[in-house]
Amino acid sequence: MEDSQIVELYWKRSESAVSETAAKYGKYCYRIALNILGNREDAEESVNDTWFNVWNALPPHRPNVLCTFLGKITRRISIDKWRRYTADKRGGGETALVLDELEDCVASGQNVEREVEEHELAEALNRFLSSLSTDVRDVFICRYFFLLPITEICKSFDYSQSKTKSMLSRTRRKLQEYLEKEGLL
Repeated sequence: MEDSQIVELYWKRSESAVSETAAKYGKYCYRIALNILGNREDAEESVNDTWFNVWNALPPHRPNVLCTFLGKITRRISIDKWRRYTADKRGGGETALVLDELEDCVASGQNVEREVEEHELAEALNRFLSSLSTDVRDVFICRYFFLLPITEICKSFDYSQSKTKSMLSRTRRKLQEYLEKEGLL
């Protein structure tokens, strides 16, 4: 089923919207959740929470790219769940490592203008990503959006670990310089 048809089912409040979404994007959302949480049961729960959130978001939203919309929701839900777990001294793994790697590049945003700064940061990140070569951008997104382990990125792109780590390190450094130049750090 086409994405536009699935979105239309949500707008008609048809219960088949959720089953069609799960059939088409269930594995994709599960993969994102599993990469963040590292636990099958928690990943399944995050995906179920994603369907609930999508049901509540459509309408009024009408996403241009359903896959991206679902990925963002799954990612947000999974990171929130991961934060709750780590606050209770549980969890850990790849998510903590990835967030630590990006810590120096992204401002914390702990002030009144947080929403404006987040919007500016998102626009700057998009400009930065569009300036990268396709392979560097894909590796960066795999690591910092999908939170894939280095070993899995290496297999996917047929790169050595040292090349992948070096590529990510250089890109983080370029991102930090770019954000400083833009006045966002």
